[in-house]
Amino acid sequence: MKTRKLLILYSVLLVSVMTLIALLFNLKEGDKPTERTWQDIKESGVLRAVTEYGSLGYYISGDSLQGFEYELSKKLSAISGLEIQLALEMNLDKSFAMLKDGEVDVLMRNIPITDALKDEFDFTIPILASKQVLVQRTVDADSNKIDVIRNQIELGGKTLYVPEHSPAIQRIKNLSEEIGDTIYIKENKLYSSEQLFLMVVGGDIDYAVCDQRIAQDLHAKYPDIDIRTDISFNQLQGWAVRKDSEVLLDSLNNWIKQLDTNDEIQSLIKKYYK
Repeated sequence: MKTRKLLILYSVLLVSVMTLIALLFNLKEGDKPTERTWQDIKESGVLRAVTEYGSLGYYISGDSLQGFEYELSKKLSAISGLEIQLALEMNLDKSFAMLKDGEVDVLMRNIPITDALKDEFDFTIPILASKQVLVQRTVDADSNKIDVIRNQIELGGKTLYVPEHSPAIQRIKNLSEEIGDTIYIKENKLYSSEQLFLMVVGGDIDYAVCDQRIAQDLHAKYPDIDIRTDISFNQLQGWAVRKDSEVLLDSLNNWIKQLDTNDEIQSLIKKYYK
């Protein structure tokens, strides 16, 4: 019951915050977004970005704004001199569409850098590395021990829940081919990986696939959940820009290097992922 209340509260907050951000982003009805050059960005003094709502992107905690990408964007703003406007979008495909259509200049989410995505977009130097893990219960509602899945072959015939358009989907499909059995995938249009984790906790679903760093953070609060079965290998993750944004990409890489040299990125990783 507590888990369901958390999910409802999370959903209400998400809708409220995304509505507020949409208003603050000030996109007037009828306005057509245009792709901007580096010169346009410098002259306006504004870098437009899209991220997700949650601990990895942007969220409200009490009376303060937090989130890995939010805090990293503030640090980047301080060294670049640019104001960074953040729009929120949970759906990764829609975020890529916003980037492609010129609504934003950069997609600030830690996205696994795959060959398929590199065909369409350019990526910054890696900001971190992570992998996808299976989220599963170790005890049932009566506190009886449950046999957890340890071998990926045991995933055959199971249903794994992921957020809609999750980067994990292609990996699960590949894994299904590797084990020679069907792994069913359920894409959830509303919930993020964090919320799907909570659904496993509450017994609403049996399995979810989640970024290891998110899972480790939540596991500290819910130790009866097992996250030790890997779905993928470690993958480098970074931000995305359009193919024609070479100068912006170079600038982002330089700023990320500066922050990395000063251990500011590592401090955020420790805060949000450990």
